[in-house]
Amino acid sequence: MSYQIADDTDTPRITPAVQWLIAINIAIYFLQLTVVRPEDVQQTLGFEVHDLGRSWWTIATYMFVHGGFWHLALNMYTLYLFGPRIERAWSAGEFARYYILCGLGGWFAHLLFARNAILFGASAAVLGVMLAYAMRWPDDEIYLFGVVPLRVKWTVAMLAAVNLVAGMAGTEVAGTDRLTGLAYLAHLGGLAAGWLYLRTSSATSLDRLKQRVSPIPDVPDETPRPIPRLPRSREKVQEVDDIVAKSKAAVARRQASSPPTPSPKVAPKRPDEQLNVVLDKIIEQGLDSLTSDERRILEEMSRKLKDRD
Repeated sequence: MSYQIADDTDTPRITPAVQWLIAINIAIYFLQLTVVRPEDVQQTLGFEVHDLGRSWWTIATYMFVHGGFWHLALNMYTLYLFGPRIERAWSAGEFARYYILCGLGGWFAHLLFARNAILFGASAAVLGVMLAYAMRWPDDEIYLFGVVPLRVKWTVAMLAAVNLVAGMAGTEVAGTDRLTGLAYLAHLGGLAAGWLYLRTSSATSLDRLKQRVSPIPDVPDETPRPIPRLPRSREKVQEVDDIVAKSKAAVARRQASSPPTPSPKVAPKRPDEQLNVVLDKIIEQGLDSLTSDERRILEEMSRKLKDRD
């Protein structure tokens, strides 16, 4: 199958979690070809029911072991096609947890329905990734065998149906062949675990929140203002101006109608006090600085003093 690039994404580029998952799978397969026999690796890292008590780690390690080159190539190519876009939409940690959870779902289904077979391969986890992609971008198209265009949602539905029929039929490939380890019912377990996670996890609600927020255009920042400027229509501006004008007119009428406030009367100063003020002014500024009233006060006080004499 090949991938048709959607309008809102570039060519699928490798992301950190997908890169690490592919690297681990390839490294273990390389060990199978060079250092350790494939059968020994499958026995050590693959899952079997009777080894559950003493080899508990095989619950997770089984999904990194493959039965052959094409088994590995198909799983890793599918992970490369669908994984990076999901990881970019979520995060590396969220994607890795989801991948492992789908793999554990495959283990649990195998434990229930195919107890006599050895389980290895990343198919359950990879199918979970395909399901997440189909639920997020259901109408994207892939080309089956590079020729037949098919939407992702129908591809996942077709794979689920094939796995269900093959698993229920109980064929050698469906879960009883000890050499290949292919268990179709385990694949369905990966799909089921992924579906439950996507229906109940906060990841999907976060995606929906991002989809709601992303269409909102960003408002450019403005220069800080002492008073925030609120958008007002012309009608609102006219209404506010009318209110201000009426308020000013009412204040003016009130000021005009109210009687003037009488200025407080200052008690007249005594003659001797007035004389002291005039004498102080003569000392400070000279005789020429006196006003006519001050000269009159000085003359009156002078006559009064002469009359006393």
